[in-house]
Amino acid sequence: MPQILRRALCAAFTAAALLPAAALAAWPDHPIKLVVPYPPGGATDVIGRIVAQRLSTALGQQVVVDNRGGAGGNIGADLVAKAKPDGYTLLMAAMTSHSTMARLERGKLAYDLQKDLVPVQVVGYVPLVFVVHPSVPATSFQQLVSFAKANPKKLTYASSGAGAPQRMAVEMFRVQSGADMIHVPYKGSGPAMTDLVGGQVLMAAETVPAALQQVKAGKLRALAVTTPTRISMLPDVPTVNESGWKDFDVVSTFGVMAPTGTPADVLARLNAEIGKIMQDPAAKEQFLQQGVYTLAPQTPAEASARLRAELAKWSKVIDETGVKADE
Repeated sequence: MPQILRRALCAAFTAAALLPAAALAAWPDHPIKLVVPYPPGGATDVIGRIVAQRLSTALGQQVVVDNRGGAGGNIGADLVAKAKPDGYTLLMAAMTSHSTMARLERGKLAYDLQKDLVPVQVVGYVPLVFVVHPSVPATSFQQLVSFAKANPKKLTYASSGAGAPQRMAVEMFRVQSGADMIHVPYKGSGPAMTDLVGGQVLMAAETVPAALQQVKAGKLRALAVTTPTRISMLPDVPTVNESGWKDFDVVSTFGVMAPTGTPADVLARLNAEIGKIMQDPAAKEQFLQQGVYTLAPQTPAEASARLRAELAKWSKVIDETGVKADE
């Protein structure tokens, strides 16, 4: 083979071998889609829009929010799980809710939360608070427990769905207290809060942002927050643990996930940029105004460990309480 031809072939092979690296180095070279698996207006959507706005600036490429609500978040999650793993389709995940649904719908989902998706970064969490209608004769969590146990089936509680953290928190309360209560399911926090304020139901463990206005207005009574320590949004409200219980920790955790197989360099870049957003004081304040407490940045491995812990925790709760997806 003539030397000039050999040189040409070597150059061609070298160029071909460098194509993936060159393509990766150019990422992102067009807009990125951030799928929010719930309708607009909810906590996941609000968090996703803050992340998208700030990530657009950080990456120099637009990050577009795409709301794909339905099936308890499974439609949007499935879409991302089956997307091309190139860094251009991401999931704004409600990690707690996805974890509970993975157990409740085990064997029925078209995707596997652990196999088909990889956590990029855990963004933060939204705390919950136990609230009651003012007609309930309880001004503390201990009194609520006593009232519930002394009045079987009298205490009704609202939730925004079988797999929601709100439902899980009350189920933990029900099982650990031995109280016999009646569940009233709703399609979202909005209608649940409306009926709770109206007295159609008597109790809920609701996200602090959803309940805060009604608590401040005196239309609901806050008895205990579900975090290990008190929170800045309700500094005078004790924790469930302060009320005599142990290891009661229920929050709604949110993070960004990507399809499994997404290039490691892309995941590392996303992880670093989202981590910077979470450390920015202005961004932290923006999140907090929406009731979201940011976490210290985590590596992808740490984020994966957080997801595994969520799955293990809620699988145990669901097995202990017997909660069903269709309840």
